[in-house]
Amino acid sequence: MRELFVYYRVDAANAAAARHAVRAMHERLRHDHPGLEARLLIRAGDGSTPLTWMETYALPDSAVGIDASLEAVIDAAAGDWRDLVAGPRHVEAFIASD
Repeated sequence: MRELFVYYRVDAANAAAARHAVRAMHERLRHDHPGLEARLLIRAGDGSTPLTWMETYALPDSAVGIDASLEAVIDAAAGDWRDLVAGPRHVEAFIASD
């Protein structure tokens, strides 16, 4: 099953607005794609600015997981708040081994 990991940096001044935007996006994505697991992680103890954030996406009930079309939907949804991110969003895909 293919899972997505998306990491990027957020300036501390934009953190509250970005957190709100990511949470709202995750809710919309979960609503539109039942079974989707979406999480936001922030690097622990990251006293630097910008902060390092990571979103994770999985679709455990699917034999394929996050396919290219759903990845494109996720990327497009993030476009609404891209101005809150300090630099590019980096996307990595991994296949679960279990």
